[in-house]
Amino acid sequence: MTNPAEILPGVIFYAYLSTERKDKVCFWANHAMVMMVSGQFNLETSGQSISIKASEMLLIGKNQLGTLTKTPLPGQDYESIVISLQEDLLRKIALEEKITADSKYTGRPNIQIPSNTFLQGFFQSIMPYARGAAGTLNEEMGTLKVKEAVKLLLHTLPVLRNFLFDFSEPHKIDLERFMVGNYHFNVPVEKFAQLTGRSLAGFKRDFQKTFNAPPRRWLQDKRLNEAKHLIEHKHQKPSAIYLDLGFESLSHFSYSFKKKFGKAPTA
Repeated sequence: MTNPAEILPGVIFYAYLSTERKDKVCFWANHAMVMMVSGQFNLETSGQSISIKASEMLLIGKNQLGTLTKTPLPGQDYESIVISLQEDLLRKIALEEKITADSKYTGRPNIQIPSNTFLQGFFQSIMPYARGAAGTLNEEMGTLKVKEAVKLLLHTLPVLRNFLFDFSEPHKIDLERFMVGNYHFNVPVEKFAQLTGRSLAGFKRDFQKTFNAPPRRWLQDKRLNEAKHLIEHKHQKPSAIYLDLGFESLSHFSYSFKKKFGKAPTA
């Protein structure tokens, strides 16, 4: 079995781990619903830190960057079910059920769902497919399952209407605040542009006005300055920080550090 396994390709996933795994950068283009079967799931974004354990649920908002840590706990492996609430299907549900958002959602982007016997029962109905005991979940059945999940979410928290059915494009947000909070994520400049509600050309133009530097150069300098601070004042090792600061390899980090500061980070 691949891990995570796709119960319904691109939509419903099952993860099983016996050792801790940390995903350095995750981008959610769609809302996602996470149900913990066992173990612990930690989500870190620039504005939130959330941890859920067995039988707990989390709704992750779209258009976000974050870091995931998946940890087995003593006496149990890590198991989770993740449903990607893709926008095309949410639009279809909105049309079929005549659902519209009352206003633009302005709350927190990640919401812990209260314990609920209906949702617990829903996820239990998926587990036989996850563990291969009930055969394959075909597209028609999978779509029905996602619709059921959405309806149960609205039944549990009616205020999620604005969260789930706001189909507006990301609004043009404060560029400086966003970049200072998210510079350490190793994603293309094009993705930063999308997340701040700008075209690539508009992002580069606004970035130059805000920081007096082009995006790639500013990102490199910001990451290296933070690395220097962590090494000199926090006594952290280069090998322990380079990935968390958005560098793809230790050699690339060391080369860039020496080029900027005139000495290797280990010195």
